[in-house]
Amino acid sequence: MALRAPSMRSVASFTAPSRRLSVVVRAEGQINPSIRKSEEKVADFIKVSELPKPKFPYCDGAHVKHNKETGDNVGPLVIDNPAPAQ
Repeated sequence: MALRAPSMRSVASFTAPSRRLSVVVRAEGQINPSIRKSEEKVADFIKVSELPKPKFPYCDGAHVKHNKETGDNVGPLVIDNPAPAQ
């Protein structure tokens, strides 16, 4: 059985003062066709030593609406930034 890739839309915004490029991707259809489908929501945890901003990445909860609309099970990637050893 061939898997069909979901339709994706992306919006890029560019702000001159900070010179940062942001890309927002919205999926129309399921993003996760086969990973851990027996779980209601797939959420993973990773540890990193350095983040660009204290509140990065910010969770806006968009995956909740996406899951309800498409029957998908995508969840957040939870990033733990442990305090440095003293």
